[in-house]
Amino acid sequence: MSWTLPLPALLLLAFAAWRDVATRTIPNRVSLALAVLGLAFRMTEGWTAVLTSLAAAAALFLVLFACHARGLLGGGDVKLLTALSLGLAPIDSWNLLLATAIAGGFLAFLYLTLQRLRLERRSIDTHASALRRVLAVEVRRIRQRGPMPYGVAIAIGGAVVLLHPQGG
Repeated sequence: MSWTLPLPALLLLAFAAWRDVATRTIPNRVSLALAVLGLAFRMTEGWTAVLTSLAAAAALFLVLFACHARGLLGGGDVKLLTALSLGLAPIDSWNLLLATAIAGGFLAFLYLTLQRLRLERRSIDTHASALRRVLAVEVRRIRQRGPMPYGVAIAIGGAVVLLHPQGG
């Protein structure tokens, strides 16, 4: 696979992950850009590739929307996963789900570990490292039972699949 899809998609995924950590939102324009980029890439492989990707993305959307309706997944996460799957072969969409689930498990473990940290916001001065400040804010969010930034797991899963595709 050429870098036509992976490089811009990786940049968009990195931006989505950063925004999800910072604001707990994933901009619609990121999902839209990924969808357009993915469909344009699949068009270079022919109409059959486009139709199979559309069918796989539609099936994925229905399952993810049901998860969203039950409060298991955020709407931005549903849009991001669906948009990303439009540029992938169906087997790679499946691999995206698996890689994202594994990355999400590691993220959940990290969050459980952060719950136990004793980083107080007042102990973080303005000269502290950016990572230490982010950790302090995340610990506060965790203690307030805030949502996990699952866009990070999606970005990691997407990177794994984009860099090591299985389908054609």
